[in-house]
Amino acid sequence: SLIANGGKRPHLAAILVGSDGASETYINAKVKACEMVGFGSTLVRFDSTVSQSDLLSEIKRINNNLDVDGLIVQLPLPSHIDELEVTQAINPKKDVDGFHPENIGRMVLNLPAYLPATPSGILELLQRYNVETSGKHCVVVGRSHIVGSPISILMASNNNPGNCTVTLTHSRTQNLKEITKTADILIVALGKAEFVTSEMVKDGACIIDVGITRAKSDITKTGWKLLGDVAFDEVNHKCSFITPVPGGVGPMTIAMLLKNTLKSAKRAVY
Repeated sequence: SLIANGGKRPHLAAILVGSDGASETYINAKVKACEMVGFGSTLVRFDSTVSQSDLLSEIKRINNNLDVDGLIVQLPLPSHIDELEVTQAINPKKDVDGFHPENIGRMVLNLPAYLPATPSGILELLQRYNVETSGKHCVVVGRSHIVGSPISILMASNNNPGNCTVTLTHSRTQNLKEITKTADILIVALGKAEFVTSEMVKDGACIIDVGITRAKSDITKTGWKLLGDVAFDEVNHKCSFITPVPGGVGPMTIAMLLKNTLKSAKRAVY
């Protein structure tokens, strides 16, 4: 519709450094999603030995390319690359991952911003399924800059979804089980397979499982299976809603990445 009305075809550029298996999977899914919705996409690959200066030069080149609306650098990066410097080098107006300090700051101040894709996907799920958040107790397990910290801010913000009373928990939290049992909405982004069990969840809670861990399995053809941070089979009967792993938050993350790219192409943020 956008293109038919003379608009610009949104274009997402991605940079992949090295050949990490999980990163390859994520990048391929993003490129495939671009094709599915009619976006243009560019994938730039670098060997894991690439210098930081060469990587920064490529980021600068893409920043200056008027055809490219969104730029992501797939994390993690090799240890000799400074992730913060790379993140800050991306033009904030093309930062569709929502990791640049300018976008994080705008998010905190409740200004228009490119929201981090996974937290944005969680908000979209809550909104689409009409999960009431106002006045509810939201417990977030995990304080990463990618998920835990930003979603705690967004759930407390004066928006819908939002207006929760938020408790942010982490590895140093005492009496975690007692805290999670009080959650109306429980968001788990810890990276520990099946960490949340039935006795940690109250009846009727809404559970968002962000974690994904590859575990060995004797019953799958690949010899592996993907597990979330929540023990799905023992918890799902207690919940009003629960996201599966895989197939829950993951696809939403990609959808929100494309949504940010569309906003950039329309110059709809700032």
